[in-house]
Amino acid sequence: MSAADDTTTSFEVASGTRSMGDGTFTAVLRPEWSIGAHPHGGFLLALLAKAGISALQERGEPPAEPLAISAEFLRPPAIGPVLLRTDVRKVGRRATVIAVQLEQRGRSCVEARVTAGRLPMRRPEWTELPSMPVEPPAGAISLTGETAEGAFNLAKGCDVRLDPATVGYLNGRTSDAPKMRLWVRPRQGLPDPYFALLAGDVNPPVVFNLGRFGWTPTVQLTALLRTRPAPGWLRVIIESRSVHESWFDSDATVIDSQGRLVCQARQLALAPAPGA
Repeated sequence: MSAADDTTTSFEVASGTRSMGDGTFTAVLRPEWSIGAHPHGGFLLALLAKAGISALQERGEPPAEPLAISAEFLRPPAIGPVLLRTDVRKVGRRATVIAVQLEQRGRSCVEARVTAGRLPMRRPEWTELPSMPVEPPAGAISLTGETAEGAFNLAKGCDVRLDPATVGYLNGRTSDAPKMRLWVRPRQGLPDPYFALLAGDVNPPVVFNLGRFGWTPTVQLTALLRTRPAPGWLRVIIESRSVHESWFDSDATVIDSQGRLVCQARQLALAPAPGA
């Protein structure tokens, strides 16, 4: 798949919200931003962050961007309409905090705290990042079609390329390290801080490399945004420190085309049983 389908809603539009005028917002979770029947966790994180920033704008606060967001995934929402409730908990000169709750059919599905402020734009004083080519090489694998979690519908709106040396499960290996590398960019428009949030969760679950296939629901996801991404591919390095019984962690480092750290994401998730 080299281009978005005619029916695909761009990331910017799909993650938009409509204000109800009282600190609540509505949105529609679309099937092309899902894995199988489940709305994508990184997309939900971006949607929650957008709702929080929109609540500040509605109050007439100074312009702000998301700096950090921490979310608890209580139950998976379905494709379709959702309600987002916001509560500005603190307004500060450098950091403002907004609580955001995503509801569907009267039940809370995801609850988050968004820390907002102004993202740095200058070059960092110090940084240490892993080395990775700026663009995917000719042998990179496009992530499309069916996966062990379900259909990768995000391929309609995202161009995702996997480093073949880090996805041994695709060749039948089940003892490779739970580490992956990939490249991602939106098919429409340019990457922005909200797309960087999605990039921090766009990878296949790293436990696939251990032969643990199936749906891997996120329980808790925290992301830090460090600067606005430059145009071009985002490079993503993902690794797990421990896979322990049903639980595993997944850390993502997102680097832009200029070699700057744009997002760090860490999640705790549930792994399918071996051989499931």
